[in-house]
Amino acid sequence: ILSIGMAVDANILIFERTKEEIKNGLSKISAIEEGFRRAWPSIRDSNISTIITSIILYYFTSSFIKGFALALLIGVIISMFSAITITRTLLRVFIK
Repeated sequence: ILSIGMAVDANILIFERTKEEIKNGLSKISAIEEGFRRAWPSIRDSNISTIITSIILYYFTSSFIKGFALALLIGVIISMFSAITITRTLLRVFIK
């Protein structure tokens, strides 16, 4: 559930940045690229801090928490991949 929440947060950041760029007068395709460029540092930082926390939890806790940490780590990596690649691809396809 936490990984899904982070994926939703990343997509909200992307869409809000894209909306801001459209309001600033950019074309839709340019706004998408600029929105992703502006959202990427926030997405990267939040995901990296969660990945580091997951690794620490995995190595320094009991087996029950290790399972949670591993699931969180996998989920965060997948959500970061989907936010940057899949969302961008879908936006480009639907904008045309």
